[in-house]
This record gives sequence, structure tokens and C-alpha cells, in this order.
Amino acid sequence: MSFRNKTPEDPDDRVRAGRPRDHRREAEILASVLELLGEVGYEALTFEAVARRAGASKATLYRRWETKRDMVVAAVKAGPASRARPDAIDTGSLRGDLITLCERLDTTMRAADPAMSLLLLQAGLQDPDLCRHIEDATGPTGAKLPASVIAAAVERGELPPGAQPFPYEEITGSVLLLRRLNGLPTGPEYLTHLIDAILIPALRASADPAPPLPGIFS
Repeated sequence: MSFRNKTPEDPDDRVRAGRPRDHRREAEILASVLELLGEVGYEALTFEAVARRAGASKATLYRRWETKRDMVVAAVKAGPASRARPDAIDTGSLRGDLITLCERLDTTMRAADPAMSLLLLQAGLQDPDLCRHIEDATGPTGAKLPASVIAAAVERGELPPGAQPFPYEEITGSVLLLRRLNGLPTGPEYLTHLIDAILIPALRASADPAPPLPGIFS
């Protein structure tokens, strides 16, 4: 007879094949992902740590998400980037599109504490595909400037051909995060001033024959 030490059984391990997921349980696990992300950062986040925090088995986590990136994207989608409004960005003007994007990014950042927003930004630098995966899963969050917005602005004559997303992606998330960390307002008046005084002029000047530079969120 074998006497092996057994770890506590996660309720999800007793679920029969084909039974629907317990969405409340999944929400609890994803909340643990966000808690740990805010405490230890993306690089130090592990399946083991999430399993311990959530009282789950690693097998439960691996059945849901193949990689740490997939798990973090799911947590951001369920938490800071969750929303019920349509994802399409097409207001009919570059200024209107930028206002919508900035408002979305500000809302997403306000749904997370400032430390977590900073850690997600740093995670995007450590894993360059992470932001793209978040955008694919949630729709435009405002962190990146969609190619469709630039193409429409060029078609309307608001931007020159060859305009690049670099100014928007390098500036917007950084300044919104810094203002949050310092308790400064980021309401409509500030966002429209940011767009009119900085972002639109910078985007108009970005059409350059030199190779495009990658932004923080690129």
C-alpha cells in the first residue's frame, strides 16, 4: 500500500468532464492574479503563487490558461479593462477618436490601483506581445493607437500619409499614469488640452522617412 502526501483537493478537480465552468470560482482566481500582480509584478508572478493565493491547484489553472500571459490577459479583461460599451473607434474625426481612446485608457487605469497600472506598463516592456494580446482580448483600451484610426485620419486629410502611432503610444499612457500617481486631475478638460496641444501636433509631425520608433506600448 502506498502512503503519499496529498495536497488539498481543489473543488474544480472534482468537476466532471463537460460540466460548465464555475464562473464565480474563475472570478476569484482572476482576482488573485490581479492582487499578486500588484504585489510582486509580472515577472515574479507564477502559477504556483496564484494557486496558493486562490486556494486552487495548479492543474485547475493550467486547464484554463496555457501561459502566464494568457492568465494575466484574462485577469485584466475581467477587471481593469472590463466594459460593456462597443469597442469600435470611429467618431468621424481624429480629435473625437483620440478623446474616446484617452477616456478608455483613463477609465481602465482608474479601475486598477496606480501601482498595478505601473506594473502592467512594465510588464508590457518585459513581454512586448502582452499589450497586443490584451488589446485583442478586450478591444481598444486606449493604450495603443489603432491603425484604423490613423488610416481614417489620413483619408480625411487630418494626418499626412506615413503618420506613425509612436507619439500617442509614447505619451498618453505615461502622462496619465504619472498624473494619477501624483493625484493630479485627468478629466475631460485635461484630456482635450492634451489632445489639442500635444497629441495631434505630434501625430502630424510623425510622418518621417526614418524607420518608425517603437513606443512603450508598441
